[in-house]
Amino acid sequence: MISHHVALVYTMVLASAADQDMSDRELHMIGEIIGFLPVFEGFNHSGLGEISNACVDLLQDEDGIDTVLELVKNGLPVRLRETAYALACDVVAADGTALQQELQMLELLQQKLELDRLTAAAIERGARARFIRA
Repeated sequence: MISHHVALVYTMVLASAADQDMSDRELHMIGEIIGFLPVFEGFNHSGLGEISNACVDLLQDEDGIDTVLELVKNGLPVRLRETAYALACDVVAADGTALQQELQMLELLQQKLELDRLTAAAIERGARARFIRA
């Protein structure tokens, strides 16, 4: 079992890697989120690269997506599932476009975390509003 911090990082890495391209904007967003949000208080930032690489390594396996999704679900208390989904949406929105692979990954995450569609849509709309460009 992984900690809630690691589960949240895995969620963001999963969202970033969904389109097979972890963009600089997405990686920067992950760092910003970890440095800013209260849910990451007490998180050892020096281990971020190692945690991210471990997640990417898991994703390389045949059933890697399912494995990471299961680890995320088991590592998160129920009260942080919406937070995890919101972080994934923010990472997807960071580069200004949501590709089909990213949207499919968000749908898998929403289902795995057992979030109802209305809650997921509200979180997605919030991310869109935060990252819209003028």
